[in-house]
Amino acid sequence: MDYNGKLRPFYVLRLLYEQTDESHPLSTGEIVDLLDVKYGIKTQRTRIPQDVDALEHFGFEIGRQKSQSTSYYFDSRLFELPELKLLIDAVESSSFITEKKSAELIQKLTSLASPFKASTLAKLSEDGGNPKQGNEQIYYIIDTINAAIESGCKISYQYYTYDMYKSRMLRHNGEKYVFSPYDLAWDGKFYYVIGYSEKYHSISNIRIDRIAHTPEIMPEPGRPIPEDFDLNEYKRTMFRMYNGTRMNVELVCDASVMDAIIDHFGEEVDIGLVDENTFSVSAETAVSHVFYSWLFGFGGKDRLTEPREAVEQYADMFLEAAKSLHEQL
Repeated sequence: MDYNGKLRPFYVLRLLYEQTDESHPLSTGEIVDLLDVKYGIKTQRTRIPQDVDALEHFGFEIGRQKSQSTSYYFDSRLFELPELKLLIDAVESSSFITEKKSAELIQKLTSLASPFKASTLAKLSEDGGNPKQGNEQIYYIIDTINAAIESGCKISYQYYTYDMYKSRMLRHNGEKYVFSPYDLAWDGKFYYVIGYSEKYHSISNIRIDRIAHTPEIMPEPGRPIPEDFDLNEYKRTMFRMYNGTRMNVELVCDASVMDAIIDHFGEEVDIGLVDENTFSVSAETAVSHVFYSWLFGFGGKDRLTEPREAVEQYADMFLEAAKSLHEQL
């Protein structure tokens, strides 16, 4: 049986998919030569237009460029270059996706472009994104939570936090929390599961990358979503982001804010131990009024010490706020 003859249109499709775009078509002669060199398939030039017609009849879009001879290119790609760049940026900026998984996802996304545009994507993505967390089980955790949501069951999980030495420790000595998951939400950086907490008897959200191990799906049904609860409104209002001029800052912080420091700066942030309850932080960050508000939110448990310019801006911002409030009294 002549398998090569039957499979030839598929090999033509592979050549067009892997080696062409609108700026880099292959001529009929080039396709004939590549079929012979790469796959050991010998054919006549007249067969190529027939194969292309068959592929188009099946549903693939094959572009044509005509000069002295006809050249062909694959024109059925699912994503345009800006769309792929947007998806790659989303992967890079998502702190809950580890470095290893980010690299795997980005490789898969770039493979959806032509090789010429894939190289452009690689150059555009060289700068990287936000600090990454190190929870390599994240995919299994998400998959298990999705399964629990679909089945309407509760999950049981453990949660970790960071100590003064940036070491992970299970919260409350490894206590297992029971949770009825409703939905997953991404704020551009971290991934959360929203649902009902049995411990706190209320609706709350959990950072998925802080779940220590793959959760257990429990046999009993989860608590239904309350009729007066608007899940979309909850997701819309639960997160915030910040940006500004980048500076190297120095902070002196209470041990209780280590989790928040790592959330903002990543696990590789430089710290120094001041005493058994205090540590220092040295990092580059975006400095703006939103960053200062973030600092202020710790209620005095952190202190900005450098650079002087930032310290003065921080003081001026709150002096102006205090002045404005005083004038209203």
